Amino acid sequence: MTDARQASLAAVDIGNSRIKVGLFAHSDVAAAPSTELPRPSDTFSFLPDAGGLAGLAEWLAPYAARDLSWWIGSVERTFATRLLDWLRSAEASQVVLLSSSDLPLTVSLPRPDMVGIDRLLDAVGANRLRPSGQPAIVVDLGTAITVDLVSARGAFQGGAIMPGIAMSTRALDEFTDLLPLIDMVGLAEPPPALGADTVAAMRSGLFWGAIGGIRQLIAEMSTASAGAAQVYLTGGAAASVASLVAPGAAYCPHLTLAAIALVANEARNGSLGR
Repeated sequence: MTDARQASLAAVDIGNSRIKVGLFAHSDVAAAPSTELPRPSDTFSFLPDAGGLAGLAEWLAPYAARDLSWWIGSVERTFATRLLDWLRSAEASQVVLLSSSDLPLTVSLPRPDMVGIDRLLDAVGANRLRPSGQPAIVVDLGTAITVDLVSARGAFQGGAIMPGIAMSTRALDEFTDLLPLIDMVGLAEPPPALGADTVAAMRSGLFWGAIGGIRQLIAEMSTASAGAAQVYLTGGAAASVASLVAPGAAYCPHLTLAAIALVANEARNGSLGR
């Protein structure tokens, strides 16, 4: 059972591996300070199969799906279809599947509609947090790792996409004869750089290879932005990883969900700042 007695909004982040839901009260989102992100009262992560959807219904209690407005950002069409079908069968009264045109964000690219909605939502969240006049770099550690630049004026500039840790782990197993599939879902505690056996060497390469790639991308984008960028880290990582990718990097575990809540609140009463 959730502890969100005043929830009115379900923000949903559909990724390539899982669905994450955060509950918010519209009043709390509207009341959040203009330089802070609203915080979900509770979150739930699941796979969109029958068991996961049953678990979602149980987690929502005492609410039913029809009691909430649902705002969804999705990069996985099959997962989105399953959730939308479930919400339809549950008679949810308001369901919004977000697109780039729904966001209060300037996208300085030829095809904003071809950019992952998660990356754009993270930029919306970064605009809420970044100091005025300072660019931001957002690192999202998911199935894929994305590193994106937001200009000093708040425009999404684009970025880079690289394989996530779990994806790289599977590739080493599938495309070699002797390297095993190891249990390394995400970035957690740093392993030793010097691996004393094959598995330890794989852990080192996967972890420090990702960290090194992120660091280099941050350095290149900071140079391109012609100003010291504030770095925000989100996704499947420990807070301790933020300090490894850049000095002063901030860890924002619910950046995407909070941005969805801000967009929903903007659509409701136009209260989104900056």
